[in-house]
Amino acid sequence: MSTIPGKTTWVAALSSSTNSDKTPDPTGPDGQPPDEIMPVRSDEQIVRLRRLVREKAVAQGLSLIDQTKFVTAASELARNTLIYGGGGDVHLYTVRRNGRVGLRLEFVDNGPGIADIPRALADGYTSGNGLGLGLGGAKRLCDEFEIRSVLGEGTHVSVTKWKPF
Repeated sequence: MSTIPGKTTWVAALSSSTNSDKTPDPTGPDGQPPDEIMPVRSDEQIVRLRRLVREKAVAQGLSLIDQTKFVTAASELARNTLIYGGGGDVHLYTVRRNGRVGLRLEFVDNGPGIADIPRALADGYTSGNGLGLGLGGAKRLCDEFEIRSVLGEGTHVSVTKWKPF
């Protein structure tokens, strides 16, 4: 799928898919394998993910502000993966498009899924004890945001941050 910086895409399915394997193939936007796959099954792994995302953002030359935004979004999405999805994996990609470089993170879980994605993205909505800023806040901190969820099968959130020209 081709996306445009600043574009948001969301898809929700209320019935099960015919795919018996709940985990999507780990390939990036151009069919590339991920640079790394990290499990998200504990708070310690979220801390490690934050560190890795910061290192990758620095290596790609993102500004300190963009590093902070992307690490914050990664932390929020990883926490959602752990708390609401029962844990999962994060696929990390270095991406290139039209002479630009960036980072893409894909959070994948096999949890209960999200029944109402627009509602879940709205500020103030929470299905737990949080402030209701996680998904919507993460979306605002990234250049591209995509979420797919199938009830009873899980959720897949992809975020990308591009280095400005």
